[in-house]
Amino acid sequence: MIPEDAEGPAGSSSATGLAAFDFDGTLRRGDSLFPFLGLVAGRVAALSAIARGAARVIVRTRRVDRDAIKDLTFRRLLTDRETDPLLKLAAEFGTGLTDGLRPDVVARLRAHQQLGHRVVIVSASLTIYLQAVADHLGCELVATNLNQVNGRFTGRIEGRNCRGAEKVVRLREVIGERPDEVWAYGDSHGDDEMLDWADHGVRVGRTEISAQP
Repeated sequence: MIPEDAEGPAGSSSATGLAAFDFDGTLRRGDSLFPFLGLVAGRVAALSAIARGAARVIVRTRRVDRDAIKDLTFRRLLTDRETDPLLKLAAEFGTGLTDGLRPDVVARLRAHQQLGHRVVIVSASLTIYLQAVADHLGCELVATNLNQVNGRFTGRIEGRNCRGAEKVVRLREVIGERPDEVWAYGDSHGDDEMLDWADHGVRVGRTEISAQP
C-alpha cells in the first residue's frame, strides 16, 4: 500500500490498467446511504431501523456485523415498496450526489481515464442511485443490489453486500482477466481487501491527493 500523496511509477499509462474507486468517503466525503434511506422513509424512521437492527444483531451475535445490520435495516425500510417510484427517487438522489464529489479524487479518476485505464466505482452503497454517478463520470459500477419481485422491492440484498472481500470478488467477476496494473482507492476498513489486492492501494484521507497516478 502506498501513501495517499505518493506518485506511481513513470510510464504507468498501460491501456490494460484498472482503477477502482470506493464511493463514500473516497469520491464523496461522508456517507450517502443514510441520507438516501432518510429521503425514502424519513430520517427518524431510518435512524430507528438502524438502531433496532444493530441492537438485534449485537444481542444475537455479540458483535457488530455491518452486513447483518444493513440487511435488517433494508427489510424494515424497503420491503414491499414499488419499484418504479423508488427507482425514480434514487436516480434523482444520485444525480444530486454529483455536485458533492471531491474535486481531487475526481481529477485522479479523470487522469486514469485519459491514460486509457478501465475505471470502476466499487461501493457497498446502492446501485439504484450510484448508477447516476457512474454515468456522470463515464465509468463502470459495482455496488450493492436490491432484490426485486413483481414490481416491488423485497427488502433483501441481491447477492452479497459489496464490502470488504466481496469488493474484490465482484471486481474480478466484472473484469475477468486481471489487468497488467491495478490501482485502488479507498478510505475505510471496508476497502482494505481491495487496496491490498491492487498493485497500488491508495488510502484516501482528508489531505488532497495529487491529480496524476
